[in-house]
Amino acid sequence: MTLAQSEYPFLDLIWTMLVFFGWVIWFWLLVVIFGDLFRRSDVSGWGKAGWTVLVLVLPFLGVLIYLVAQGRHMGERRRAEAVAAQNQFDDYVRDVAHGGGGNGAASQIAEAKKLLDSGAIDDREYQDLKAKALAR
Repeated sequence: MTLAQSEYPFLDLIWTMLVFFGWVIWFWLLVVIFGDLFRRSDVSGWGKAGWTVLVLVLPFLGVLIYLVAQGRHMGERRRAEAVAAQNQFDDYVRDVAHGGGGNGAASQIAEAKKLLDSGAIDDREYQDLKAKALAR
């Protein structure tokens, strides 16, 4: 235990952790910036290429300029994507819960029951329709 203390002091350990987490944050920042840049539809291909070259050739300056110029818009775009995804999911759940827009088993059985009650079909036909709807 004393060998470990003398070979690698505590402050060196702290410095190593800071450097490691700095690299993790740096790569995360690059992924976020490139993800935002390439998802944008308001920037042309040449604009995307220009930003990419700037970020790769002058990394710190390029990232800083992109964050200053687009930082607030990045958040707005992410929020809009999250709202759109939530709305799409809510619509899907609503559609499934209501029997697929009238084509689900429950709506087919209800329609068959109305036909049975009106006398358009007999009980045997109703049971056949019900079995067919439940088989799907």
